[in-house]
Amino acid sequence: MKIIAIGRNYLDHAKEMNSCVSKEPIFFLKPDTALLRNNDPFYLPDFSNEIHYEVELVVKINKVGKHIQKKFAYRYYEEIGIGIDFTARDIQRTCKAKGLPWEKAKAFDFSAPICKRFINKNNFKSINNINFSLDLNNETVQESNSKNMILDFDTLIYYVSKFFTLKIGDLIFTGTPQGVGKIKIGDKLQAKIENEILLDFEVK
Repeated sequence: MKIIAIGRNYLDHAKEMNSCVSKEPIFFLKPDTALLRNNDPFYLPDFSNEIHYEVELVVKINKVGKHIQKKFAYRYYEEIGIGIDFTARDIQRTCKAKGLPWEKAKAFDFSAPICKRFINKNNFKSINNINFSLDLNNETVQESNSKNMILDFDTLIYYVSKFFTLKIGDLIFTGTPQGVGKIKIGDKLQAKIENEILLDFEVK
């Protein structure tokens, strides 16, 4: 399986990062070794002094597909979850300034905590109206709604599948809203969909 992460898919986050909004989706890959499962603790790596959290709704692909038409994209996922795209911001900043790739800032081991349980999309009144949030030490630091995505789930699947064959179990991290920030040892992170805690772990 692979993790496909979408960048700049919320206008407010693009603004807070002083980034322009692209006319087409921006995405990068994380390997399966980036997954952090079962609410296991996240250990701060020694190669960065500025690990940032970015909470994101996550779509789980349920069938193989390539060159998927947008009108059929809904057939390729049944469940939606939540995850965090940890970013070594200091490394990313340096790589960008030098015009270098920045996978090492995004794709390092355990940089993608993922919820233990996904929610069937039919449980939502509308997948284009899903509230989600992230609490840091019991204080909400990020919150938004899927309606605020620049490109919705189906558009992302349609676009990404033009370049990569999507396979069962692939995860699409759909972008983060504003409010990203730094973590430190001792922090507790809780990610929620519709106020239900689906991801709950500590930083060590």
